[in-house]
Amino acid sequence: MPEVRVIDQHGGQLGVMTPGQAIAIARERGADLVEIVPTANPPVCKIINFGKFKYELAKKDKIQKKHQHVSLLKELRFHSNTDTHDFDFKARHAHRFLSEGHKVKATVVFKGREITYKEKGEELLGRLVERLSDVSKVDQPAHMEGRSMIVILAPERKKKPEPKAEPTPAAATATKPQDVH
Repeated sequence: MPEVRVIDQHGGQLGVMTPGQAIAIARERGADLVEIVPTANPPVCKIINFGKFKYELAKKDKIQKKHQHVSLLKELRFHSNTDTHDFDFKARHAHRFLSEGHKVKATVVFKGREITYKEKGEELLGRLVERLSDVSKVDQPAHMEGRSMIVILAPERKKKPEPKAEPTPAAATATKPQDVH
């Protein structure tokens, strides 16, 4: 007859017994017998309230999901002859996306013969990178993909400010002016 190692609600060992005996003890205590480690020899079972156990697991999962931050990739599209107002408007959007923790993919799309003026696209993306340098870092530098030039910016992780060191009492007294009468 197979045997199982039984642990009670508080983590105490009840010993090795048959599954029937373990189930009887669990019913006496008004709880359930749950197999915890089936690969052990003998398998380990625990006497717990299974409904409460499932509830607490769901609660932990919910808290973990709440603290997760999903980073999205936001895309901004420019043309090689984008005007300054449009550039400023899109740069403000990129700044907002980066401050929210999202990555930004800036694309300069070349139409027709515009592709012969790649330097205009490089200059435009360079201005954007410079404008957003306070809140971002370049994740992928400017490169060509087909008829588009792309740069990907990632949000700059904020460094925690270091606490200011308070002066020691000896140093504080050393800097006080001496009263000489």
